[in-house]
Amino acid sequence: MDFYGHLERLRKELGVRGFSSRTADAYAYHTKKFLEFAKKPVKEISKDDVKDYVRRLLAEKKDPASVNLAISSVNFFFREVMRKPYMALDKRVKEKKKIPEVLTKEEVKRLISAISNPKHRLMLEFLYGCGLRLSELVNLKPGDINTEERLLKVREGKGGKDRFVSVPETVIKHVTPFMEPEELYLFPGRKSHIHWKSVQLIVESAARKAGIKKRVTPHTLRHSYATHLLESGTDIRLIQRLLGHSDIKTTQIYTHISKQSIRGVKSPLDNL
Repeated sequence: MDFYGHLERLRKELGVRGFSSRTADAYAYHTKKFLEFAKKPVKEISKDDVKDYVRRLLAEKKDPASVNLAISSVNFFFREVMRKPYMALDKRVKEKKKIPEVLTKEEVKRLISAISNPKHRLMLEFLYGCGLRLSELVNLKPGDINTEERLLKVREGKGGKDRFVSVPETVIKHVTPFMEPEELYLFPGRKSHIHWKSVQLIVESAARKAGIKKRVTPHTLRHSYATHLLESGTDIRLIQRLLGHSDIKTTQIYTHISKQSIRGVKSPLDNL
């Protein structure tokens, strides 16, 4: 097929626009899958081919979120790489709103304690202690951390907006030995920073060792951070800023998770 050069152009365009490596991998994967489905030169692909691909994904009972990611990927490819905006689909598949899985504070302790590698443990401490997204964690640089003021400058929030979050004393203590000035990234990999898949595997392995039956991902720690802040009485507007949410509605999902707020509701039965 003739699409490998186009996929390389897609990755370059995503890189120029500041997309995370995780998003770039996902967009490239879904675009490749679509082009393999189309089985024709890119210039001969029609909008009907895109619609047929989405129909096939739905027929295969793919998760709505995955289908929407595939649509976004193909839309970006045609709009920004091929310069054919008329090929993009406007409609999305309706997704069911799911309440995120969170860990209890005791489960977080067990999860972190299950890791013997100090650097790997530090990654989880950053994810939970600062509420970072996975892409934000892997892109951390030593210069982003102000150890004296215990502040972290988060450079890669969604929308490219910088924000500051407080860093727990425990994290400051554990991160200091790893702040090598000659390293560009706090968690370096072979070519640049550690790959996001490696962090996922570290978290999954820790959950198994800790005997946690819930599905635990790096984002689970971010959800847990926000929920525990809310339960401790932190104002939701402050939590919104700490998480880097542009819309308060995104943050309000944690009000549905907080067991503390649910326990505080007095049933009308008690007033009879």
